[in-house]
Amino acid sequence: MQSRDKWHNWSETLRRFKLDGFASWMLEAGAPLNLLGAQALYISQPFVGGKQFESIAQMLEDEDETQAFARFLRDEVEK
Repeated sequence: MQSRDKWHNWSETLRRFKLDGFASWMLEAGAPLNLLGAQALYISQPFVGGKQFESIAQMLEDEDETQAFARFLRDEVEK
C-alpha cells in the first residue's frame, strides 16, 4: 500500500508520454507476467538506481494492488 501515494506521479508521467492507456491495458492483460516484471525490476535496480523501481516492483508483486493501479489509470484516462 505504500506505493499508492506515488500513483498520481506515475500516472502523470505516463500521461505525459501518452502511455497511460497502454500501461493500464498491459497491467491487466499481462497479469500473469507481472511477477516476472517485478523480479526484473529488482534485479536491474542496482544498475539503474532509484527507489522508484522498488516501488513499482512492490506494486507489481501484489495482484490486487496492480489491478487497483490499472483501474486508477483507466479512470484518469476517462476523465
